[in-house]
Amino acid sequence: MSVSGTASIQDGKAIRSRGWLALAALLAATIFLIDTFSPLDMAIAVLYVVVVLFAASFVEKAGLLVIAGACIGLTVLSFAVMHSENYSLSATMRGLVSIAAITVTTLLSLRNREATGVLRDQAALLDLSHDAIFVRDTADTITYWNQGAAQLYGWSRHEAVGQSATDLLRTRFPAPRAEIIAEVLRTGRWDGELVHTTRDGRLVTTMSRWSLQRDARGRPVATMETNSDITERKQAENALHQAQADLAHVTRVTTMGELTASIAHEVNQPLAAVVTNGEAGLRWMRRPVPDMGEAELSVERMIANARRASEVVARLRALARRGEPVHVRLDLGEVIEDTVALIERELSSHGVRLDMALDPTLPPVLGDRVQLQQVIINLALNAIQAMDGEAREHRRLRISAAPPDEECPGVAITVEDDGPGVDEEKLPVLFNPFFSTKKDGMGLGLSISRSIVEAHGGRIFATRGGDGPAARGMRFTLILPFAKETVS
Repeated sequence: MSVSGTASIQDGKAIRSRGWLALAALLAATIFLIDTFSPLDMAIAVLYVVVVLFAASFVEKAGLLVIAGACIGLTVLSFAVMHSENYSLSATMRGLVSIAAITVTTLLSLRNREATGVLRDQAALLDLSHDAIFVRDTADTITYWNQGAAQLYGWSRHEAVGQSATDLLRTRFPAPRAEIIAEVLRTGRWDGELVHTTRDGRLVTTMSRWSLQRDARGRPVATMETNSDITERKQAENALHQAQADLAHVTRVTTMGELTASIAHEVNQPLAAVVTNGEAGLRWMRRPVPDMGEAELSVERMIANARRASEVVARLRALARRGEPVHVRLDLGEVIEDTVALIERELSSHGVRLDMALDPTLPPVLGDRVQLQQVIINLALNAIQAMDGEAREHRRLRISAAPPDEECPGVAITVEDDGPGVDEEKLPVLFNPFFSTKKDGMGLGLSISRSIVEAHGGRIFATRGGDGPAARGMRFTLILPFAKETVS
């Protein structure tokens, strides 16, 4: 704004102040004339409090004291004119009451001005905040709107105050609004992510913090809402999540390449059985006296093996699919058994004996079947390959799953081998991206496995296998939270 514009505004304020002051003087003069020359026998001078209250809205502290003093002076002057010759106790008392009323009103006005100034200063401090801050009453009507809110959402304070916050911002809640309000009334606060719509139609994601104000009787009066714009952060998180999902998909496809022999074996076995049973069925039907019972059994076996082949293909398609993780209730025992079926050929070709110990009382977990299979396959293949340099009689892979107990709060899956293991000093960096103990390893498998397990709310860690100083091999343990609602 130009200097001339600022000067014009100041001149306008000065003219208005002089006008209000003239009106206050006229009002005081009117009260003086009525009090002095009216035959009414009452404390008319009390009306000077109206002048004080009126003046408090446009004069500073010093000016208000001058006006209050003038009103008291007019009260005394009127008393002197009217009662200089005929003193009256009742008139004196009315005059004292009027002076007391003017004094008390002045003091209260000054105190209110001071409190208002403090509130104005505090509101100015809130305007300095980069966060969007607004206050709404129990009917969701906005009563305060700071500069940060105006900048973020696009509505000025004048436009926002008096509007319904939910309707104005078209708020999207992470849970039913009634539940959130109930929590605020119960605890006095709430925080979470909200999606708001700005004036120009943009969607902004905010980290919102609500604080409830109560009156002296404990009744809810208003809610202050502080919103921090995290739209860019959420977009970055989503991009990172997508990159992790893409990387996990690539490693799954790479793993499938390593399992080519096992996959061919898994598919060829049931297909060979289909052919064998089909030929047997034809022989039973081509006999001079067809044996339809045996032919029917052959057809049933063909159907069963065809379904088995179809299930293998379905498992492979699931591993190769690309999509968002779907967390459903899973039987970990089934997941592990299906996973082992995919690595049977690897076990055989590397001469590794498998020991499985799956507790039948395992509670269900909430998770994505494909991702958990990816973790188990990765751990198992690492263990199998780590034992290549060991004598065949010492190549043993152990996979176990145990239910929660006092020491472990979740379902524990353990994959353990009898290979050479990893030096103790390398254990802390074993899950770091691009760290690998293999000559041709990319160093991504364990890092991705940890990301998957942590996304399931679990944790994974590695220790040296066995017990004692001569212990060999590695033990990987992943702990997953179970579906608590299914456990009595």
